[in-house]
Amino acid sequence: MRTTLVALGLASALWFTPALSAEAPGPAVAGTVNNDAIKLSGLVRFVVESCPGTKPDYARFKEVVERLGTDLAALSHGEALIRSATYTQAYQKDPSASCRLAQERFGPNGTIVPGLIGPG
Repeated sequence: MRTTLVALGLASALWFTPALSAEAPGPAVAGTVNNDAIKLSGLVRFVVESCPGTKPDYARFKEVVERLGTDLAALSHGEALIRSATYTQAYQKDPSASCRLAQERFGPNGTIVPGLIGPG
């Protein structure tokens, strides 16, 4: 139960954190992984796995991750990968609501990062 609550709390952070912006570049420091980049990685994986008719724009994803000061490759291993998978798992608790929110916040007219996901 505690694990589920923690995972849901982490997932809600992505939906309610206004700090994530594709327009606000972050300083790139070698070896650092921005938490918002981890959240986006989990979201992208969730969209691929659970949102029929929707797919990520990988070029846009890479651009946003780099603006957040994170090397895309850093998201594919170690702690960043584990944390990203935690977000993916949390979004899967209510796939229809999570897909809807992903579209509202990251779709073509998204309120957080427009164009990150689109029609598949």
